Amino acid sequence: MALTNYRDVSTSMSDVSAGFQFEFYCEKCGEASRSAFKPYRKGQITGWLSRFAFMFYDLNKASRATGAFAEAGAGEAKREALAEAMALAAPLFEKCTGCRKWVGRECWNSSAGTCRDCAARSAQDAPAAGAGASATTAACPNCQTPSTGGRFCHECGFDMASTHKSCPACGITLPRQARFCTDCGHGF
Repeated sequence: MALTNYRDVSTSMSDVSAGFQFEFYCEKCGEASRSAFKPYRKGQITGWLSRFAFMFYDLNKASRATGAFAEAGAGEAKREALAEAMALAAPLFEKCTGCRKWVGRECWNSSAGTCRDCAARSAQDAPAAGAGASATTAACPNCQTPSTGGRFCHECGFDMASTHKSCPACGITLPRQARFCTDCGHGF
């Protein structure tokens, strides 16, 4: 399966420093690693030609001619560079079956076969699903008052059955345990 957790940080295709580079990141924590820079020789040659043509030729004609030369094979070269970078980055990331995100080794729980968040959520859900009596003695996660049962906390009104919450700033739905919004950074 092809990685989708990358950003293209390649340089201009018609510059003396033309080349391809990609940044792969964990979709949970944001930790990133970059692929090795792969120079695009045709683009580098184009960059040098356009610099020399500027001195001896009309700038508009020179930039159009050299730009077309650089763009001629750039698409295929970029696809090859991306495929090579993905092959090297693939062992660093796993796709979580729970949240469907690409996660790095730091966020991966190999014993559960999911990311740490999904593993913690399934471990938290497993005892709650099997024990009905222990659910009545649970404490409210909002005010820590021991619960006597029911959907809402009798002290603060917190919805005890909810597993997710909405960010008040942007409205995205997040797991109840989230401390910060993944879209806007709002702190809970």
